[in-house]
Amino acid sequence: MQQSVGRAVSALTRRHTIRGRKSLFREPPPTAEHRINENIRYTPVRVVDTDGEQIGVLPVDEARQAAAERGVDLVEIAPSARPPVCKIMDYGRFIFERDKKAKEAKRKQHTVELKEVKFRPNIGDHDFDTKLKKAGQFLRSGYHVKLTVMFRMREMRRPENGYDILERATRKLSPIAAIENAPPDRLTGRDLTMVLRPTE
Repeated sequence: MQQSVGRAVSALTRRHTIRGRKSLFREPPPTAEHRINENIRYTPVRVVDTDGEQIGVLPVDEARQAAAERGVDLVEIAPSARPPVCKIMDYGRFIFERDKKAKEAKRKQHTVELKEVKFRPNIGDHDFDTKLKKAGQFLRSGYHVKLTVMFRMREMRRPENGYDILERATRKLSPIAAIENAPPDRLTGRDLTMVLRPTE
């Protein structure tokens, strides 16, 4: 009997412990970006009207009533101020306009697309010209081009071969390209890289 009771207690303890552990990893509930209306708890508050004019410092209940009379919301815009600053506004429209502006700004951002052309330090002239032609096509299309010289173990003893490749490529592409990121002074890994940007 004692053994069965002991097993039941230990099983209950294990369940309680597991439940407790799960709660440690539970995500915190999402928080509102701004406190609005009934969620504003501090009183009094400094109230700004819809047109930006200051109404003054009011008890929060009066501020809510002023917003309700205008058919809009009371929004806490500076919670760390003392007293907090609240604005009477249409909060839904405010969020909509702000998100719309953010989307337009993101669409106008110019994203730089990067293409990569890879060489070997002992590449033949024909292969070099073929890869350089491809790099030229990318540059004329408006892409930035990353030139990469890849070394194998023995080839790393002669890093100057990689620098020669990049120097030749830069010289031949100079009518249509400029150096965006120069190669490092020393070879630290197995790849030697530089980035060119189009000038046309």
